Amino acid sequence: MIKLAHYLKHYKKQVIIGPFFKLLEAIFELIVPLVMASIIDIGIKNSDVPYIIRMGGIMILLGFMGLIFALICQYNASIASQGVGTMLRADLFEHINAFTYKELDKFGTNSLITRITNDVNQLQLAVAMLIRLVIRAPFLVIGSIIMAMMLDLKLSLIFIIVAPLVSVILYCVMSRSIPYYKVRQAKVDKISLITRENLEGARVIRAFSKQEQEMKRFEEANQDVTDIVIRVGKLSAILNPATFTVLNGAIIAIIWFGGKQVDLGFLAQGQIIAFVNYMTQISLALVVVANLVVIFTKASASAARINEIFDTLPSFEEGKSEIIHSFDSTTPKVSFHDVCFSYTGSDVYSLNNITFDVYTGQTIGIIGGTGSGKSTLVNLIARFYDTTKGDIQIDGVSIKEYTFEQLRGKFGIVPQKSVLFKGTIAENLRFRKENATDTELEKAVEIAQALEIIRNKPDQFDSIIEQGGKNLSGGQKQRIAIARALVGNPEILILDDSSSALDYATDAALRKAIKEQIKDTTVFIVSQRANSIKYADKIIVLDDGQMVGIGTHDDLLETCETYKEICLSQQSSEEVNRK
Repeated sequence: MIKLAHYLKHYKKQVIIGPFFKLLEAIFELIVPLVMASIIDIGIKNSDVPYIIRMGGIMILLGFMGLIFALICQYNASIASQGVGTMLRADLFEHINAFTYKELDKFGTNSLITRITNDVNQLQLAVAMLIRLVIRAPFLVIGSIIMAMMLDLKLSLIFIIVAPLVSVILYCVMSRSIPYYKVRQAKVDKISLITRENLEGARVIRAFSKQEQEMKRFEEANQDVTDIVIRVGKLSAILNPATFTVLNGAIIAIIWFGGKQVDLGFLAQGQIIAFVNYMTQISLALVVVANLVVIFTKASASAARINEIFDTLPSFEEGKSEIIHSFDSTTPKVSFHDVCFSYTGSDVYSLNNITFDVYTGQTIGIIGGTGSGKSTLVNLIARFYDTTKGDIQIDGVSIKEYTFEQLRGKFGIVPQKSVLFKGTIAENLRFRKENATDTELEKAVEIAQALEIIRNKPDQFDSIIEQGGKNLSGGQKQRIAIARALVGNPEILILDDSSSALDYATDAALRKAIKEQIKDTTVFIVSQRANSIKYADKIIVLDDGQMVGIGTHDDLLETCETYKEICLSQQSSEEVNRK
């Protein structure tokens, strides 16, 4: 948690004012038993009603002022804790957005969500308790012992004996329970994972009638967390009885030995009551200390998980400055130079020795079997992952030299899974270019064959898309996602198997519109359908990470057996050879 303490510097005033007023409250709380003792020993003993009323008024005033001071402390603690939580979440979100796909794959979505919510909440609570109780609880324990020593030094020896005994009990219980809190957070990650999978995959689960199996899976994960909490609960259950047994024994000892002192005339009855009150304050303060240990233990585990995110840096950095170059038609738009790539933890290349050139305005088809590396190849172009070996150039410049903003600004990308955001259709279409005009939106929608979708909506471009596009069909989502990528005339368009939900006629119309209306855009079409990339200027054939063929449809039918097999598996020989 020390690494995250710098967030408190933004709330120096609250961190100082809060504990100060809490300290004043504790001082007033320590004075109350003395006032009560004087009421008993002077007012009640002498039947002095005005004195009792006067001192009673002082007690009420002390209690009222203590309440005011506590509220001031609580107010400042709330500002600091919520402020720290807000800043921490913002910094986490910004840092996570700087991650490459490699880091996102490492942590997983569910774990990142748990860390940015549950773990930050734990730290917020720790900050609030730091301001409210960290000074107050130890001060009450030490103050109660000092006040007791001022009343009677011999009798106060009971306090000096009790405090270490209770501390040993606290240490024994907490040292055994602390490890469980660290394990608990990892178990919560698993619950988040299962919950997220079930909510996103609800249709699949119901389609296969796997509700009971998923409920059992969730219950098992939930039970793991429950078992840990129960273990901690059993240990914590020992804490209060053991502590209060010692403290109640101390109170009995105070009454026993104090009673003798009263009989001998060395102590007054009110002083014994004050001793008992101080012992009660110690007992309550030590229970607070125990709870603080639990809170800070949880916060420590959460802080370690948050620091793990901050300590993880992106696996590669963007270029330092924007590249300025003039257009040259002889320079390839995209060039792969002996590119190899392997995912983290794998010794096998997903792509191996890929070399090719693509020029402005060309359409490139990419085809191959499942797992052949098609999506990996186009992800490398936009530098979502970095090459393991080799280099990729755009306009004759290595993509490692570009800033991310400049590089990604060249692309219009439609991923395999079409992702739409809650909002209007227009807001989704302007995701790539915020200031796109209505004319640009209409043109993109027309090319993407999505015009009928807009016209059939009552509010047209202002129609609402639900979260994840749940109120649209698969084909509608794909067409709107394609239109979004086309807004602003990108230099390079990547369609990663983005027409899989389209019928053949719509797919053909889409390809025809792209070829005719955005002639200066370089297009990469990843597809499982041979017919979708048949008329591309170049077709790249991948097989197990190797580029086994590159050329036109006709050339590949003669020179690439893999491509011929793919075509024949989908069409008859007459259709394959049809011009």
